[in-house]
Amino acid sequence: MFITRRIEFSASHVCANPALPDEENRRLFGDAANPYGHGHNYVVEVTLEGDPDPVSGMVLDLKELKAILNAQVVDSFDHRFLNKEVPPFDRTIPTVENIAIEIWNRIEPSLSRPPAKLHSVRVYETPNLYVDYFGDAR
Repeated sequence: MFITRRIEFSASHVCANPALPDEENRRLFGDAANPYGHGHNYVVEVTLEGDPDPVSGMVLDLKELKAILNAQVVDSFDHRFLNKEVPPFDRTIPTVENIAIEIWNRIEPSLSRPPAKLHSVRVYETPNLYVDYFGDAR
Protein backbone atom coordinates (compact mmCIF):
# COMPACT_ATOMS: atom_id res chain seq x y z
CA MET A 1 0.00 0.00 0.00
CA PHE A 2 1.15 3.56 -0.70
CA ILE A 3 0.25 6.73 1.17
CA THR A 4 1.21 10.23 0.01
CA ARG A 5 1.40 13.52 1.87
CA ARG A 6 1.66 16.86 0.06
CA ILE A 7 3.43 19.95 1.40
CA GLU A 8 4.24 23.31 -0.14
CA PHE A 9 6.94 25.92 0.26
CA SER A 10 8.04 29.04 -1.57
CA ALA A 11 11.70 29.65 -2.27
CA SER A 12 14.01 31.39 -4.69
CA HIS A 13 17.17 30.15 -6.36
CA VAL A 14 19.72 30.67 -9.11
CA CYS A 15 20.68 27.82 -11.39
CA ALA A 16 24.27 28.47 -12.37
CA ASN A 17 27.55 26.65 -12.04
CA PRO A 18 30.12 29.05 -10.53
CA ALA A 19 32.90 27.22 -12.38
CA LEU A 20 31.41 28.23 -15.75
CA PRO A 21 31.41 31.62 -17.47
CA ASP A 22 28.15 33.61 -17.44
CA GLU A 23 27.49 32.93 -21.13
CA GLU A 24 27.77 29.16 -20.63
CA ASN A 25 25.43 29.32 -17.63
CA ARG A 26 22.90 31.27 -19.71
CA ARG A 27 23.18 28.65 -22.46
CA LEU A 28 22.66 25.78 -20.00
CA PHE A 29 20.08 27.28 -17.65
CA GLY A 30 18.48 30.13 -19.62
CA ASP A 31 16.62 32.68 -17.49
CA ALA A 32 17.19 30.51 -14.39
CA ALA A 33 20.84 31.69 -14.44
CA ASN A 34 19.78 35.24 -13.56
CA PRO A 35 22.20 36.17 -10.73
CA TYR A 36 19.41 37.91 -8.81
CA GLY A 37 17.42 34.69 -8.59
CA HIS A 38 13.82 33.83 -9.21
CA GLY A 39 11.19 32.09 -7.13
CA HIS A 40 8.81 29.16 -7.23
CA ASN A 41 5.93 27.84 -5.21
CA TYR A 42 7.15 24.27 -4.83
CA VAL A 43 4.81 21.37 -4.17
CA VAL A 44 6.31 18.23 -2.65
CA GLU A 45 4.63 14.84 -2.50
CA VAL A 46 6.20 12.25 -0.21
CA THR A 47 5.01 8.67 -0.71
CA LEU A 48 5.46 5.93 1.87
CA GLU A 49 5.07 2.22 1.24
CA GLY A 50 3.98 -0.31 3.82
CA ASP A 51 1.23 -2.40 5.29
CA PRO A 52 -1.27 -0.84 7.67
CA ASP A 53 -0.58 -1.53 11.31
CA PRO A 54 -3.13 -4.10 12.57
CA VAL A 55 -3.92 -1.99 15.65
CA SER A 56 -4.07 1.54 14.18
CA GLY A 57 -4.92 0.70 10.56
CA MET A 58 -2.27 3.22 9.42
CA VAL A 59 0.97 2.82 7.51
CA LEU A 60 2.29 5.73 9.60
CA ASP A 61 0.55 8.17 11.91
CA LEU A 62 -0.16 11.12 9.59
CA LYS A 63 0.46 13.62 12.40
CA GLU A 64 3.98 12.22 12.71
CA LEU A 65 4.53 12.41 8.94
CA LYS A 66 3.33 16.03 8.88
CA ALA A 67 5.65 16.93 11.77
CA ILE A 68 8.66 15.35 10.05
CA LEU A 69 7.96 17.13 6.75
CA ASN A 70 7.43 20.47 8.44
CA ALA A 71 10.61 20.17 10.54
CA GLN A 72 12.87 18.79 7.81
CA VAL A 73 11.55 20.59 4.72
CA VAL A 74 9.11 23.45 5.23
CA ASP A 75 10.90 25.06 8.18
CA SER A 76 14.23 24.85 6.33
CA PHE A 77 13.19 25.77 2.77
CA ASP A 78 10.16 28.07 3.01
CA HIS A 79 10.80 31.70 2.05
CA ARG A 80 14.53 31.10 1.67
CA PHE A 81 17.05 31.94 -1.04
CA LEU A 82 18.25 28.37 -1.46
CA ASN A 83 21.74 29.19 -2.78
CA LYS A 84 22.55 31.34 0.24
CA GLU A 85 20.43 30.01 3.10
CA VAL A 86 19.98 26.24 2.69
CA PRO A 87 22.99 23.94 2.68
CA PRO A 88 24.02 22.08 0.53
CA PHE A 89 22.83 24.55 -2.11
CA ASP A 90 25.67 26.90 -1.25
CA ARG A 91 27.83 24.34 -3.13
CA THR A 92 25.25 22.35 -5.17
CA ILE A 93 23.12 23.83 -7.95
CA PRO A 94 19.51 23.91 -6.63
CA THR A 95 17.86 22.34 -9.64
CA VAL A 96 14.54 20.62 -9.03
CA GLU A 97 16.43 17.31 -9.32
CA ASN A 98 18.89 18.26 -6.60
CA ILE A 99 16.10 19.63 -4.41
CA ALA A 100 14.30 16.27 -4.60
CA ILE A 101 17.49 14.41 -3.64
CA GLU A 102 18.10 16.75 -0.70
CA ILE A 103 14.54 16.35 0.58
CA TRP A 104 14.94 12.56 0.38
CA ASN A 105 18.21 12.74 2.31
CA ARG A 106 16.63 14.89 5.02
CA ILE A 107 13.52 12.75 5.59
CA GLU A 108 14.62 9.19 4.79
CA PRO A 109 16.23 8.49 8.19
CA SER A 110 12.93 9.28 9.93
CA LEU A 111 10.68 7.47 7.45
CA SER A 112 12.31 4.13 6.80
CA ARG A 113 11.29 1.99 9.71
CA PRO A 114 8.64 -0.70 9.94
CA PRO A 115 5.93 -0.70 8.90
CA ALA A 116 6.62 2.33 6.66
CA LYS A 117 9.36 2.82 4.10
CA LEU A 118 10.03 5.94 2.06
CA HIS A 119 9.05 5.11 -1.52
CA SER A 120 9.45 8.38 -3.44
CA VAL A 121 9.74 12.13 -3.35
CA ARG A 122 8.04 14.17 -6.08
CA VAL A 123 8.87 17.87 -6.35
CA TYR A 124 6.87 20.21 -8.58
CA GLU A 125 8.79 23.33 -9.53
CA THR A 126 5.85 24.51 -11.64
CA PRO A 127 2.48 22.90 -12.35
CA ASN A 128 3.99 21.52 -15.58
CA LEU A 129 7.44 20.47 -14.31
CA TYR A 130 8.19 17.90 -11.67
CA VAL A 131 10.77 15.26 -10.81
CA ASP A 132 10.35 11.91 -9.06
CA TYR A 133 13.17 10.56 -6.91
CA PHE A 134 13.28 7.00 -5.57
CA GLY A 135 16.57 7.05 -3.67
CA ASP A 136 19.53 4.92 -4.58
CA ALA A 137 17.47 1.73 -4.64
CA ARG A 138 16.21 2.12 -8.22
